[in-house]
Amino acid sequence: MITSKLPNNTTTIFTTMSLMAAKYNAINLSQGFPNFNCDPKLLVLVSKAMEEGHNQYAPMPGDILLRERISQKIETLHGAFYNPETQITITAGATQAIFTAIAATIHKGDEVILFTPAYDCYAPSVTLFGGKVVPVQLQPPSYSPDWMTVRNSVSEKTKMIIINSPHNPSGMLFSENDMLQLQEIAEKNNLLVLSDEVYEHIIFEDATHQSAARFSALAKRTFITASFGKTFHATGWKMGYCAAPENLMAEFRKVHQYNVFSVNNPIQKALATYLKDASHYNGLGAFYQQKRDYLIALLKGSRFKLQPSKGTYFQLLDYTEITQEADVSFAERLTKEYGVATIPTSVFNTENKDFKQLRVCFAKTEETLEKAAEILKSI
Repeated sequence: MITSKLPNNTTTIFTTMSLMAAKYNAINLSQGFPNFNCDPKLLVLVSKAMEEGHNQYAPMPGDILLRERISQKIETLHGAFYNPETQITITAGATQAIFTAIAATIHKGDEVILFTPAYDCYAPSVTLFGGKVVPVQLQPPSYSPDWMTVRNSVSEKTKMIIINSPHNPSGMLFSENDMLQLQEIAEKNNLLVLSDEVYEHIIFEDATHQSAARFSALAKRTFITASFGKTFHATGWKMGYCAAPENLMAEFRKVHQYNVFSVNNPIQKALATYLKDASHYNGLGAFYQQKRDYLIALLKGSRFKLQPSKGTYFQLLDYTEITQEADVSFAERLTKEYGVATIPTSVFNTENKDFKQLRVCFAKTEETLEKAAEILKSI
């Protein structure tokens, strides 16, 4: 017999709702993945890399040309240089990068502040290594951080703050002022920061992504994690990266090499070529803004209330004018009785606080969005 290290963790809500969607043949707006393919040019590049024989282990930190392209991208967008040799590592998706950063730095008794609603991998990873999660609940409708609450949450045991911007599930963006407040708190208390930036290129209304890389004092103590799967509509490839100062990256790689060692080689080769053309990611915001706006227009006149997402490919739907039932129950009923699968947001909140909101993913074809919206308008 073993004693569970995660006794309170069960199957993720994403798996649960996707299985329910399949069982009831429902339109799946729950799990965050596109239902359209990635660029055919990228598929050709992957096939070409395989045919050219790049099918053995990649270097442990990742293909050097890909790391150089990432370094160039960060410097162009944010004015910060990350040495591709020592400060960038290619990972098996952003979740592995997040897990590895936590594994490399969090010890028993360390406290980690995170903002809820939060992506559900953060807290279990902290717990697994003996850390204590200190949640700071964001409040609707803006979901903006309350930095006084953050300051009051810092103790002598606080080791790290985890942030996510653009924010899943709310679609909120951290402002420049938010990042300056974070920088001041982190510097004053000598804290590490883990900045989950997987939706870095999915930002609307020509807003600027306030990457931790833009703030020099903050960048010196921050792990930045990102996702090619989210950016290039290929979540199943599980390909991401981490950028961090050399002293932090050295510790990161100590764990990375014994966790996955290295990740998919031909895809790395393909991405290195594909990243040469910046339009492949610079146009992503406009691409998804069109989908967001299309969904909002389709839902006009429905009983759902919404505040347009500022980033990510998620939109929150407030259903307080429809029912007061718990969001988990309502999400299940929507799937079974109406044929649309969504994500109840209480599962991401401190003590499962229920704001009567559902998260939908609009990274779907127009046909899918039209069918789903027609059903949602009928409720």
